[in-house]
Amino acid sequence: MLLNNQTQVTEFILQGFSDSVPLRILLFGSFFSLYTAALTGNLLIIVLVIWSSVLHTPMYFFLINLSMLDIMCTTSVLPKVLENLVSEKNTISYGGCMAQVYFLGWSISGELLLFTAMAYDRYAAICHPLHYSTMMSKKICILLAVGIWSICGLNAIINTGLMIRLSFCGPNIIDRFFCEIPPLLLLSCTSTYVNDIMTLLADVFFSVPNFLLTIVSYCFIISNIMRIRTREGKKRAFSTCSSHLIVVTMYYCTVFYAYVSPISNYSPQSAKLVAVSYTAVSPTLNPLIYTLRNKDVREALRKLPLFSK
Repeated sequence: MLLNNQTQVTEFILQGFSDSVPLRILLFGSFFSLYTAALTGNLLIIVLVIWSSVLHTPMYFFLINLSMLDIMCTTSVLPKVLENLVSEKNTISYGGCMAQVYFLGWSISGELLLFTAMAYDRYAAICHPLHYSTMMSKKICILLAVGIWSICGLNAIINTGLMIRLSFCGPNIIDRFFCEIPPLLLLSCTSTYVNDIMTLLADVFFSVPNFLLTIVSYCFIISNIMRIRTREGKKRAFSTCSSHLIVVTMYYCTVFYAYVSPISNYSPQSAKLVAVSYTAVSPTLNPLIYTLRNKDVREALRKLPLFSK
């Protein structure tokens, strides 16, 4: 009865950054540059892979999916960040907050599963080259992609639905620059037991098995590369998976800290820095890493009509 008499929160206050005007201007310029670069780079990857027949392979098919997830991730967060940096309210509506939880959860879990699929693709290409076309047929690639998007979309629906059933009737200040499950659970004035359990299960399911499968895949890959007799052969084999290994390492380090650590150990200060990494920096760097370190992508880029003139 007491809960019914309390005012329900209709908006949240995001306190992610300093109120200093010079610093806010600097942050606006930084985030605007990151968002522009992320959108441009990932859209360019999508167009490039679709346009160039040379890139119509499983690895680049998964790269398109990664670019789409990167766009979803950064677009769910950065436009609101830019808006709040130039306004004095720093607020987000309840519906907008839940939308961020949904799309951010979908994109982050999707990238974790996609990295596993990409690791398997590199494992098949390097360790079983004669059977690669069978192991990574067009049908298998499509089934993997559909499965990834579907599973992660369902996960996002479940966790967002569990968030919606909570009541927020007390403090509405989030010491973060966007809405995410860990800080929101701390603001709920009703029991979060079910949310804690489901969040933990989702974190374990999407992080631990995928991390282990990726590690196992690369153990086989590295072992196979070391058996190649020529130095040039080793270099060529490693170059086909080095970009993916860099991206995976960078992403897992930040996501593990943000999602696998217990809610009770949640630290707003350190979480802000980590959040910038996986919502802004990673989506910006991924296209650069794959483009600059990949000869096929660079060649296709040079042949693109926009750059060939």
